[in-house]
Amino acid sequence: MEETELFLLLFSAISVAILMWRAMKRERKFQKVPPGRMGWPFVGETLAYLKPHPSTSMGEFMEQHISRYGKIFVSNLFGEPTIVSADLGLNKFILQNEGKLFESSYPKSIEGILGKWSMLVLVGDMHRNMRILSLNFMSNTKLRVHLLHEIEKHTLLVLGAWREKQVFSAKEEAKKFTFNLMAENIVSMKPGKPETESLKREYITFMKGVISAPINLPGTSYRRALQSRKTILGVLEMKMEEKKMRTNGREPEIEEEEDFLGWVMKQSDLSSEQILDLILSLLFAGHETSTVAITMAMYFLDGCPRAIEQLQEEHMGIAREKREKGESSGLNWEDYKRMEFTHSVINETLRLGNVVQFVHRKALCNVQFKGYDIPRGWKVLPVFAAVHLDPLNHHKPHHFNPWRWQAHRKTSGRQFIHRKSNNFTQTCRL
Repeated sequence: MEETELFLLLFSAISVAILMWRAMKRERKFQKVPPGRMGWPFVGETLAYLKPHPSTSMGEFMEQHISRYGKIFVSNLFGEPTIVSADLGLNKFILQNEGKLFESSYPKSIEGILGKWSMLVLVGDMHRNMRILSLNFMSNTKLRVHLLHEIEKHTLLVLGAWREKQVFSAKEEAKKFTFNLMAENIVSMKPGKPETESLKREYITFMKGVISAPINLPGTSYRRALQSRKTILGVLEMKMEEKKMRTNGREPEIEEEEDFLGWVMKQSDLSSEQILDLILSLLFAGHETSTVAITMAMYFLDGCPRAIEQLQEEHMGIAREKREKGESSGLNWEDYKRMEFTHSVINETLRLGNVVQFVHRKALCNVQFKGYDIPRGWKVLPVFAAVHLDPLNHHKPHHFNPWRWQAHRKTSGRQFIHRKSNNFTQTCRL
């Protein structure tokens, strides 16, 4: 009986997949969608698209499809008909029409592991409210007065642990820095403490599952990640209860440095579940992107001694001028604004390193662009890496050249003028 039921279940699933595939092909006949192919029923071309490749390349899948179909093509990815864009104009059009013509649309497996209230999953007013709440916490005042000091403190903490001629993993050291920085400022967990180290281990297990195949079976990375998610949320929930107890029993005039968890509890009417999912999504997005960016910067700079020399000159010059003026040696906002070449190195690292290679969007209505139709409900994938590595957009795109972001020196001073570029997606909503 069980074998019969299993056979019927598989037969039904395959039948539905074939019908969906045929329906997508029929729909294409009545609309002028971009050229391309759908691949196998249901699975489509997802496995080929997700095949690992260096972040400094767009991958074999993109290279072959662009060569064959052009910069805008159709495929079947993540179980859905998808318009893939390596076109600068379409990518900008999609991001500029966020919430009007397109909305975030990540695979269901992301919701299962990050939570239904994750900022990556939410759309509309709820996402906007959570985003505003997060940005308000990172107001200019806090960024200038508090966060820069925290960044400097955690940087020195990591560097202070290094020994001469020591061999270390750049990515692991970057992970240590970003996790400790975020843990202290989000939930006031101090670096090196047993509870912080325990949470870090659970988080590493969690992250391995986020980027794995969503197979919820014993022994899989996805199952272990779901278990780690429960543990992490348990720690965060305990921190929430501690804050409630301190708030109820604390004298009104006593103030403490407020972390993000405390800010959200005071400034919003979000439920405990919503707060926990929000914090977990911020840990995921902030930790991973920052870790990769720092690692890539170290990798690129190691192969560019001239850039290292210029960075040292810039930073040592700022430190020298502060000493001459009798100012505090601590980093401040004015120091940061003066780091002209540092900003160029950051831009070039993000361009060549492609920290965020693509994002998931969905068309809210039928959209036309450059003579093509994007049907309502179809997935749209703007691939930023393809634009960043396009020789039509950037000269020698595979060459690490931070000077491409500078035009010339001012005649009346030493600061560089940045060359602005419309061919570069520095930040975006994941």
